[in-house]
Parts: sequence; C-alpha cells; structure tokens
Amino acid sequence: MDMKLKVAEYIAAAAKCCFENCGLGCEDICAMIETPPDKKMGDYALPCFRLSKVMRCAPQMIAGKLAEKVACEEIDHVEVVGGYLNVFLRRGGLARDIVEAVLAHPGRWGSSEIGKGKTVCLDYSSINIAKRFHIGHLSTTMIGNSLKRIYDFNGYTTVGINHLGDWGTQFGKMICAYKKWGNREEVEKGGVQAMVDLYVRFHHEAEQHPELEDEGRAWFKKIEDGDKEAMEIFTWFKEVTLKDTQRVYDLLGVSFDSYAGESFYNDKMAPVVEELREKGLLIESQGAQVVDLEAYGMPPALILRSDGATLYITRDLAAAFYRHNTYHFDKCLYVVAYQQNLHFKQLFKIIELMGHDWYKGMEHVSFGMVSYEGRALSTREGYVVYLEDLLNKAVEKAREIIEEKSLDNKIPVLALNELVMEQAEKVHAPCIRPARQKTGSTDFGNVMRHVPGTCIRVAFVPEGAAAHSQEYLDAGKTEAAHNAVVYGAKILALTGAQLIEDPEKLEAIKKEFHENLAKELN
Repeated sequence: MDMKLKVAEYIAAAAKCCFENCGLGCEDICAMIETPPDKKMGDYALPCFRLSKVMRCAPQMIAGKLAEKVACEEIDHVEVVGGYLNVFLRRGGLARDIVEAVLAHPGRWGSSEIGKGKTVCLDYSSINIAKRFHIGHLSTTMIGNSLKRIYDFNGYTTVGINHLGDWGTQFGKMICAYKKWGNREEVEKGGVQAMVDLYVRFHHEAEQHPELEDEGRAWFKKIEDGDKEAMEIFTWFKEVTLKDTQRVYDLLGVSFDSYAGESFYNDKMAPVVEELREKGLLIESQGAQVVDLEAYGMPPALILRSDGATLYITRDLAAAFYRHNTYHFDKCLYVVAYQQNLHFKQLFKIIELMGHDWYKGMEHVSFGMVSYEGRALSTREGYVVYLEDLLNKAVEKAREIIEEKSLDNKIPVLALNELVMEQAEKVHAPCIRPARQKTGSTDFGNVMRHVPGTCIRVAFVPEGAAAHSQEYLDAGKTEAAHNAVVYGAKILALTGAQLIEDPEKLEAIKKEFHENLAKELN
C-alpha cells in the first residue's frame, strides 16, 4: 500500500467537502505532501500556502478546516501548526498491514511488473574451465546475480549467462600436461585442483623446456580440428570443472540459465564475419582483418589474425547476434571488469555500424579488479585465493561468533537459535560482496576481515524483525511492533559495503531499537 497516496486521497476528499471551488485532485495533493524532518511533526505534512489563492483563504484556516474533515482508519490524528496540516499515522495498523503483506507474499513483497514482456540477458561470472573458482570472479558473479534478481523482482524475463572461458591454447597445454604427468584417477579425485597443479607444472617445466609450448599448441590444434582423443579429454575437463564450481554457486545462491561459452560460438562466427565483409567494414591491415574505428576515437578492432584465427571480439560479436536472435533481448548486460572498457566500446560500435539498432540495449557494467594483499591474482604463478576455501572459513568464523554472542546473551532480539545456526551455513552474496568500483582494485584481504560480522548482521534480520513484530502485535504492543519493522528495514537498507566502512551504523540502529523497545515494554 502507498500510504502517502492513501493520505492524499483522504485530504483531497476533505478539501472537496470544505471548499466548493477546490479543483485539486489526489495526485495534486500527493505532489504537495512532504515528509517532516522531525517525527514530532508527524509522518506526513501538507503545506497549505499554495492552496490559499485557489481557496481564497488563509493557509492556517485551510489546514484547520481540512483537519476537521480528515478522518480514516489509517490516520491516528492530525495537527494544525501554522499553515501546515501534520498527519500522524496509526502505527499499530501500519505495522500489522506490513507484516501481513510480507507474510502473504514471501519473497515477493515490494515487487512490481514494470518489466513485464521485456527480456534482459545478463553475462556474468564467466569462469574458466580447468581453473578453480577464485575471488577474482566474485565481483562479476555477485553483481550479475544481484542485477538478475532485481530484474526478476520487477517482472522482467531474465537470462543469466555464464559465458565460460573454454577456448584457447591453454587447453592444449592442459592436455599436454595431463598426458605427460597426470592420470584420470588423480583428476577425478582431486577435481579442478589437480588440473591447476598440472597447469602450473607445465609453465614451470616450459621455462626449462620451451619446446613444450609447441606441444601445447599442437594439442589445441587437435581440439580445433575435432580430434577424438583431444575432444574427449577437453569435454571431460569441462564436466569436472562445472561439477566443482557448482558447489561454490550453491553456497552463493547463484544460478544460470545458460552455460554457452566461447567454444559454443565456433560455428557461429563465419556469418558475422561475412556480414562485416559484405557491408565494407572489414579492411586488411598487415595481413589481418580489422574494423577501422579511428573516426570514433578508438584503435582498430582486430577481427581475424593474419592466419585466419579468431579473437575474443569475434566470438563476442557472434554471441551478441546469437543472444539477440534467440532471446530477442531488450537489454543485454555484460558484467565485466573495467579493463575491458575499450573492448565493449568497440563491440557496441561495430554492431551499430553494421546497422543493427538493438545495440542500444547493450551495456557494459564495469567494476574494479580484485587483488589480495596488494598483489594481482595469477593462476599461472600459483598466486590465487580460492573462493570455496574462503567461504568455508567465513562460515566457521560466523558460527563461532554466533555461539559466543548467543552464550553471552548479547543479541536477545534476534533470538539466535537453531534456525540461526542453519542460516550460518548459507552465507550468501550480501555477506561477502566487496564494494563495487568502476576503476581501481579491491584488496580482498581487507574486505574479508569484516565478512563474519557482516554475515551475522544481515543474514538474520528479516526473520528476527518479522517474528518479533508479529509477537508484539499479538500482545497488543503496537509501538513495539512498529519499531521491530523499522529496525529490520533500516538494517536491510544498509549495504554490505556500508557496514564494512562504518560498522557503527548498525550499533546505532540497534541502540535506538532497544531504547524504543524499553519505553514501550515499561
């Protein structure tokens, strides 16, 4: 219920009763209603100064006449202060309405249908095959999943796409390493980590034996040619990787509708390249095929190497056309770090030059890169922080804090019980999401120092606030019920980043809640 609009309806009805020449409707009144800076002045206030000319009456007299006629179930009382009509809502009824609405629409309260009939494709996470899920993929995963949930919540049809990194010479190197030093039993048992160990070993060995690089390229050529043995190993690597990463996605509460990665577009690039050629956009440069973008302040976009090999942008062009033709998207969002800003500017401009106006719905959602203790992450060098390990540590630390605070009775309002202990094993996105930055980097070592506390602060608020609000309502303590609802809403309004930057905000909200609760219960 839009309470402001409801109040405006009652005031508009009162105005028509009091003043014959009143031509103001509900929407006019609603636009004039203000929220007072102090609760002592009411929940809403109508300044009557602008009405004096229309109603030919002093503002204070207008407010007085309206006060005599405004009466409804939702309004406790009204006060006239100068030329203002101050409206005080009936808190108990408001709290009950909110709680009942939340319970009647679990997970959907506050949703809308503004996106009905529209489709949004979201490209996020984009993990690499044969590599473990590390914290470098966390930002894209969580930002993308959050956007997907927001669009879902507002009635859009969403398509979550995990554009897998499953193409390139590194997979030839992986197969080469597996054939030389690995075996199926070890990989099945060790999962992706066993493949990572082989990959790191390959690069260490290649420093002493450069000819290994040629062997790696030869195995990738076999993948390109569809060699049976190479394809069997390559497909198996993907299966093992997706099985391992699914555990992390389950921990995060993240899901996808498509896992079509780079290799999926192998047979879909030729038509796009041909269209570029037919429209005169491809030109030769030192044997390679490029799209000249100098007129738009960008360097040439390399589409085909001199040997005919394709590049990332060739595959992204094919992917864009496939997504548009398959899903008929209204928006297509790419949640990728800011280092790819130029890449996506080139991609969107090329589609525009090809004459397709649907490029207007494509957008790059950029963010800062993740570092750890000041260093960039590198699987090749073996310097990575794996997300599953880190999440498990956060869950364990959160459990310790919960037990400590439960024993010391420091959080009586949230009633830390068995339900809370179960929730501790479901550490989801809000608990570990680093602040989004358009440029620069996030040092995840600093962020993770705050994870367990943030987890406890935000993971249990909805259940605790709603449960206590209902208890107070049943006991006839309406003000306490309202405070519980406001308490939950204020904490949920804080983002994980705000809690990390200023944890005192949470303590201030808790203190205010306890003070108000003590007044009501006494």
